[in-house]
Amino acid sequence: MIWASHDDQPFPTEATTSGATVVRASGRLNFPGVERLRKQFATLVENGTVRMAVDLSGVEAIDSAGVGVLISGLKAVRSAGGDLRLFAPSTVVVDVLAMMNLDRLLTMHDSPEEAFPNAQ
Repeated sequence: MIWASHDDQPFPTEATTSGATVVRASGRLNFPGVERLRKQFATLVENGTVRMAVDLSGVEAIDSAGVGVLISGLKAVRSAGGDLRLFAPSTVVVDVLAMMNLDRLLTMHDSPEEAFPNAQ
């Protein structure tokens, strides 16, 4: 996969002991920067990832476009038989998701191990 600039580089990923893939998002999840995360979610699902934990501790800001990417990622993973869960969200992320009444749809946890505690 070829990325045009540093801003187009995929976010760092790693595997957990429970078999989930951690995506470490950072910066501002707003338009137009969310395309980077949208592409990464699509690639991961295309390559068979069905358990995704998204680290939001480094996210400084999020808008409706960023929330939309999280929801589209959730839908893609669920349609492949898995789940997408969030962990370590910053206060701004928690506030935005709560304000949009999405904090029940996009479950939030303290760590990737809490998000996916075992290899179900």
